[in-house]
Amino acid sequence: MAEPTEPDPPVLSRQHAAGAPSARGLLFTVLGEYVLPSGQPAWTATFLDALGRLGVEEKAARQALMRTAGDGWLASERVGRRTRWQLTDDAVTLLTDGTARIFSFTSTQDEWDGRWVTVHARVPERDRATRHLLRTRLAWAGFGSPSPALWVSTHTERRAAAEQVLAETGLLGEALVFEGTLTAGQGPAELVAAAWDIASIEAAYRQFIADFSGRTAADPLARCTELVHAWRRFPWVDPALPPQFLPRDWHGRTAGALFAERHSRWADAARAEWGRLDSA
Repeated sequence: MAEPTEPDPPVLSRQHAAGAPSARGLLFTVLGEYVLPSGQPAWTATFLDALGRLGVEEKAARQALMRTAGDGWLASERVGRRTRWQLTDDAVTLLTDGTARIFSFTSTQDEWDGRWVTVHARVPERDRATRHLLRTRLAWAGFGSPSPALWVSTHTERRAAAEQVLAETGLLGEALVFEGTLTAGQGPAELVAAAWDIASIEAAYRQFIADFSGRTAADPLARCTELVHAWRRFPWVDPALPPQFLPRDWHGRTAGALFAERHSRWADAARAEWGRLDSA
């Protein structure tokens, strides 16, 4: 008889990891901001109320809970006529890692020795699924693609992440991964311009600042959740480049300072409101 195997851990889509503007994306923000720190399960009604304040209709909120549980991130427990939801071990690991990445993220790489990590991985044109998976996962790992089959990063510590992506896509044995300096040909500024859309990232930071600079916290639960949800995307879309490759008026640092200040101001009241809802 074959030995039983452990089930594969659940996989969170990159869209939801980066704070997709959907019921499930908002649910993951709620889980990370309130359920994870509390260490306690929460009632269905608590989720419905919190998500409702964010514009999610009850049906969509219930579907988000069910789908998230079905994917292995939540476990449900019936208590009389009510249901409460507990994070699974995989969810605790995922959200703990995600929280660390969100709150430690800075939009620049202040110390850089001029070395790049370069990945060369060629995928047959007909294998669209693998090409999409490779492109998506390397992009989420902070790599930019200046030309087909070529990926680069100024963060040499991300080499392991690139190798993991290549292994997961079955391309590691045929790919090339190396570190080094750019010695000739296209200049580094031109390489960065070809690999990343810096203008769109800068525009997103400006929008974040516009959205949260003047806001008050009449409902701190909704305000704080919206704040964290909006900030969640930046560690996934911004490669955190050295300052010499960024616009002189780069707004990443300003946005980061605003996020830290607003979260510090709103988080305690938001979590207290979550506790009040869940005790009802």
